Amino acid sequence: MPKLKTHRSAAKRYKVTATGKIMKRQAGIGHLLQHKSASRKRRIFKMVGVSESHVALVSKELPYKKYSR
Repeated sequence: MPKLKTHRSAAKRYKVTATGKIMKRQAGIGHLLQHKSASRKRRIFKMVGVSESHVALVSKELPYKKYSR
Protein backbone atom coordinates (compact mmCIF):
# COMPACT_ATOMS: atom_id res chain seq x y z
CA MET A 1 0.00 0.00 0.00
CA PRO A 2 1.45 3.41 -0.92
CA LYS A 3 2.23 6.10 1.61
CA LEU A 4 -0.49 8.60 2.39
CA LYS A 5 0.14 12.16 1.23
CA THR A 6 -0.28 15.12 3.54
CA HIS A 7 -2.59 17.82 2.19
CA ARG A 8 -0.08 20.67 1.97
CA SER A 9 -2.52 23.56 2.36
CA ALA A 10 -4.00 21.89 5.45
CA ALA A 11 -0.51 21.43 6.90
CA LYS A 12 0.05 25.19 6.58
CA ARG A 13 -3.34 26.14 8.05
CA TYR A 14 -3.51 23.80 11.06
CA LYS A 15 -1.06 23.13 13.88
CA VAL A 16 -1.19 20.23 16.33
CA THR A 17 -0.23 20.99 19.93
CA ALA A 18 1.82 18.72 22.16
CA THR A 19 -1.37 17.55 23.86
CA GLY A 20 -2.92 16.67 20.49
CA LYS A 21 -5.35 19.53 19.94
CA ILE A 22 -5.70 20.85 16.38
CA MET A 23 -5.44 24.65 16.31
CA LYS A 24 -6.31 27.14 13.56
CA ARG A 25 -6.25 30.87 12.97
CA GLN A 26 -9.53 32.74 13.04
CA ALA A 27 -11.04 34.41 10.01
CA GLY A 28 -11.36 38.17 9.62
CA ILE A 29 -7.79 39.42 10.06
CA GLY A 30 -6.73 39.78 6.43
CA HIS A 31 -8.01 43.27 5.66
CA LEU A 32 -10.75 45.81 6.54
CA LEU A 33 -9.38 46.17 10.06
CA GLN A 34 -9.87 49.93 10.48
CA HIS A 35 -13.48 49.71 11.68
CA LYS A 36 -12.85 46.83 14.10
CA SER A 37 -12.12 47.66 17.72
CA ALA A 38 -8.71 46.97 19.24
CA SER A 39 -10.13 44.39 21.63
CA ARG A 40 -11.89 42.58 18.76
CA LYS A 41 -8.65 42.51 16.74
CA ARG A 42 -6.71 41.17 19.72
CA ARG A 43 -9.31 38.46 20.22
CA ILE A 44 -9.33 37.27 16.59
CA PHE A 45 -5.53 37.25 16.21
CA LYS A 46 -5.30 34.33 18.67
CA MET A 47 -5.41 30.71 17.55
CA VAL A 48 -8.44 28.63 18.49
CA GLY A 49 -9.16 24.93 18.56
CA VAL A 50 -10.93 23.22 15.69
CA SER A 51 -14.54 22.27 16.48
CA GLU A 52 -15.32 18.65 17.27
CA SER A 53 -17.29 18.25 14.05
CA HIS A 54 -14.23 19.19 11.95
CA VAL A 55 -11.56 17.17 13.79
CA ALA A 56 -12.18 14.03 11.73
CA LEU A 57 -12.05 15.95 8.45
CA VAL A 58 -8.82 17.77 9.30
CA SER A 59 -7.17 14.63 10.67
CA LYS A 60 -7.68 12.83 7.35
CA GLU A 61 -5.72 15.59 5.62
CA LEU A 62 -2.88 15.33 8.16
CA PRO A 63 -2.26 11.57 8.34
CA TYR A 64 1.11 11.71 10.11
CA LYS A 65 0.29 14.26 12.81
CA LYS A 66 -0.40 12.88 16.27
CA TYR A 67 -3.72 14.21 17.52
CA SER A 68 -6.20 13.26 20.20
CA ARG A 69 -9.52 11.81 19.11
